Amino acid sequence: MVASEHGTGPGGSTDLLRVLPPEEKPSPRAPWVAVIRRLGVRHRGRIARHLQALDERDRYLRFGYMATDAQIQSYVDSLDFERDAIFGIYNRRLELVAMAHVAFSVDRNFDACAEFGVSVLPSVRGHGYGTKLFARAMRHARNEGVQLMFIHALSENAAMINIARHAGATVEHDGSEASAYLRLPPATFDSRVGEMLAEQLAQTDYRLKVQARQFWKFISGLQEVRRGVREARHKSAP
Repeated sequence: MVASEHGTGPGGSTDLLRVLPPEEKPSPRAPWVAVIRRLGVRHRGRIARHLQALDERDRYLRFGYMATDAQIQSYVDSLDFERDAIFGIYNRRLELVAMAHVAFSVDRNFDACAEFGVSVLPSVRGHGYGTKLFARAMRHARNEGVQLMFIHALSENAAMINIARHAGATVEHDGSEASAYLRLPPATFDSRVGEMLAEQLAQTDYRLKVQARQFWKFISGLQEVRRGVREARHKSAP
């Protein structure tokens, strides 16, 4: 796991606390519908590629220092998909463009606490994906019995701090760092059913994207074959 020199939270993992500004630069392109799905072990490679696609500044904001590719890979390798919850947003090309990590406390003294970290690629910022991931994370956390959600970020990360504030979190600044905590309401029947339906929708959306990508690959292959046949005929014509 990536080490950080900025201290640990109740979950015992500091690198999860560094968050990127999800909405720094609005994009002129119309966004696709952001469907959030929970990620598992088989998504580990895509998570690594997502984080390694971040530039130096984004890596600094996410991890608290200029994490190298090797350090990012170590962090990804250490992800505990059984204990924690990792959520992601895929685009139509099945690229992971945004992800959030909800790390549940491993300390029994803080078993009703969780930490939140998020990253969004620059190409899709300005569409509220960070806010949507935070809302999804909060719903899951409350359904798991979490009472306090924590966020630690650099004070310069105004976008993430604003997301926390708009959700009702209390934000405290300490020099170059900011900490936010949000009290979550108890789980309800509606919150549990809502999460279940959201995950079913996300699974269906992902399968449709996979099928669409496979179909267009098939069509592209046919076009290549037809192009080859035409070229062969042209060369063999007298």
